[in-house]
Amino acid sequence: MPLQGAKRVLSIGIGGGGDVVGALASAMHARAFGADAIVGGITWERRPIDPIPGPRRLDEITGAELLNETVALATLGTEGPGRVTFAESHMAGHLGERTVLVDPNPGPAKIAEGLADAARKLECDTLVLLDVGGDVLGHGDEPGLASPLADALLLAAARHLQGSGLRVVLGVFGAGCDGELTLVEVMERISEVANKGGWLGAMGLDDRQAQTLEAAIANVPTEASAMAVRCARGATGRTTIRQGRRTVELSPVAAITFYLDPLVAMDTAARLADAVVDAPSLETANAILRRLGVRSELDYETDMAKSR
Repeated sequence: MPLQGAKRVLSIGIGGGGDVVGALASAMHARAFGADAIVGGITWERRPIDPIPGPRRLDEITGAELLNETVALATLGTEGPGRVTFAESHMAGHLGERTVLVDPNPGPAKIAEGLADAARKLECDTLVLLDVGGDVLGHGDEPGLASPLADALLLAAARHLQGSGLRVVLGVFGAGCDGELTLVEVMERISEVANKGGWLGAMGLDDRQAQTLEAAIANVPTEASAMAVRCARGATGRTTIRQGRRTVELSPVAAITFYLDPLVAMDTAARLADAVVDAPSLETANAILRRLGVRSELDYETDMAKSR
């Protein structure tokens, strides 16, 4: 297992919003192997919470301790413009400890630089990039793909972390639970990675861990991670999220976190991360996705803001 032997793990939810709950699942997996762990996510809340399109820059945020130009530590009092409270702030309040906030605006190379520096300062030897749903592995042509940009930027940072001395692992939790890639599509993408040697292992939720996530979900707004925990409790069949806009197939598989080699993932299924690896900014990365015919969460938020 990739978390075995780690001393302290930095577990980052890469998709924004409630992905920090999935990051907590990986933190618990690390602790099961005797490691310490700290959780975090990115400065991007979904539109029902933050009406401003895109992720917040660190200089827009109050109540955070800056570690460097792309990474900060958050508490319950950490807020964005308009007193927006980040999921990571809620998680910090719930856990009673600081969480990590990553600003993805400067692009993969700067994200990597900030994460490597933060890992040193926090004495972490392992980084988990955790995606809830599995859309990080999207090819770009899946009909349900809706939020590829944040995932692609954070995963692309893994290539820039080569030689940093930091062990980097990609985690996929709650397969299909965000209603983007179907469960079958996620399994096919994981198989693509595994076929080229990128399989590192998998861990499910035990009862105590499921209880811990349920307590977190009561304090941290999330739909996709909540679906994964429902699956750990035996839920099956189909349900909807995002006010009925997306359908989720519930399965015990969603209670499992799949651990993959991020570089192999980029060389196989995760084509969008590979496409934006050298983008100098989030805006440039989004333009690259548009040229590939891929619509992102930033495009959606921008269109919605214009229509108000």
